[in-house]
Parts: sequence; structure tokens; C-alpha cells
Amino acid sequence: MPVEQQGDTRIWRRRDRKAAWQHFGITLAVAALVVFCTKIISDQTTWEFVGSAPMQGADLAMRMWPPQLSYMAELWGPVVDTIHIATLGTILGVMIASPLAFLAANNTTPSRVFVRPVALALLVTSRSVNSIIWALMLVVIFGPGMLSGIIAIALRSVGFCGKLLYEAIEEIDAHTVEAVSSTGASRLQVLTFGVIPQIAPAFAGISVYRWDINIREATVLGLVGAGGIGMALQGAIDTLAWSRVSVIFLVILATVVLSEWVSAKARAAVI
Repeated sequence: MPVEQQGDTRIWRRRDRKAAWQHFGITLAVAALVVFCTKIISDQTTWEFVGSAPMQGADLAMRMWPPQLSYMAELWGPVVDTIHIATLGTILGVMIASPLAFLAANNTTPSRVFVRPVALALLVTSRSVNSIIWALMLVVIFGPGMLSGIIAIALRSVGFCGKLLYEAIEEIDAHTVEAVSSTGASRLQVLTFGVIPQIAPAFAGISVYRWDINIREATVLGLVGAGGIGMALQGAIDTLAWSRVSVIFLVILATVVLSEWVSAKARAAVI
């Protein structure tokens, strides 16, 4: 902290004059940006709709009550499809992400100049595109159904799992790898006995955590035709069957809570 001497008194200040002016300028610029963005949002908002939102929300809640509980028997199939989409998509995503993680990690990549940038670019591309966007494109290519949803979940999972996994690889104990290498082991043997045992708990935890996330994402992929309970939800909304919509919401909530519990138990067992 800067210190100013005034007579016999030493005054401690948080910033010197130059830093204080810089802080003031940055704060003023951020405030101006917030005001500018607020103005844009305000100009593009229909405030009459906002004002009537409480009334519209109450009206929608009245139409959703009571839930048509008899409809729940028809949702078991879509729920199972949703779990299948999340599970198979996670498995496929992890299978693709694992070799990419080894190619992207500094200490296992065969080339930091050529291979590693390509692997990192693929991981970033996967993380940059939301699963809904992947599903929209894949429905056009493969048609509506579970296949599009599985591939969409997989493509989205590659970046997430690959990034966390290659970071875990870079944090392994180098002494263990050196010990295995000193025995004359080949590069494949070093990976098998020196690297993989160290990242196995992280690999399991990442996979289970991503599966938990994918359960949530799979519930909405049906809104764009990629299978699962989202297709039932879209059909109920399109036909204004609000009592069925409330049942679907309850089933989705129960599915997500159950997946969270299973994920927590699985992570506790493997980590």
C-alpha cells in the first residue's frame, strides 16, 4: 500500500493517486456500459407484457392444476428413453474424449506443436456448442429420434470430459512415470502402468458427474425432436394440455432428483 508523509504523520492509503484515477476510470466505464446495456434491453422489452406477467402466470398455473396423474403411466417409456440417451451419450462422449485428453495433455501428447493444438481445438469446439444446437443440426442429418439425441449428448460431453481429464493427466505424479520408464517400459506401458492408475479415480468421477448433467440436458432435447420425455412435453404444450404438462414437470423433477442421488452415491464410492 502507498504511504504519504504529512509532517510527522504517516498516512496509509489503499491506492496512490495514479491507481485511484485508473480505478475511477474503470468503474465509470463499467457503469456506462451497464447503463447502455440496460437501455438496449429496455427498448427491446414490451413492458405491457411484463406488467401482465403475474396475471398470465396465475392463469397458467390454474390451467395446470390439478395434474392429470393418469397420464403418468404413458411417461415411463419416454423417461427410460431419456435415461438411455443420457447414458449412451455419456459413454460415447467419454470414449471420444479419453484419447483426445491424452493428445491434449502436455506430458502425454506426441507433439506440442501439431497434435496438441488440434486436440485442444476439438475440445473447445465441443464445449462451445450447446447440446440443443447439436441436436438441431443432427435432427436435420439423421432425422428425429433417439439417435440424434445420443450423438448430441456425446458431442457436448467430449469437450467437458476431455478438458477435465487432460487437466488431471497434467497433474499426475511425474516420479511414478519416471520410475516406470526407468525399467525400460515402452510408451504404451508407461501410459498403462504409470499414468492411467493415477487418473482412474478422476476419470470415474468425471464420467459420473457428466452423466448427471446429461440426464438434465436429455430431458429437453425432445423439444427439438431428439427423443426422450422432451417430445412428450412439446406435444402436450402444442395441444395446450396443461394438466399433462404439470405431470411431465413432476416426472422430470423426480428423474433429476433420482439421478442426483445416484451420481452422489457413485462419486462417493469411486473417489
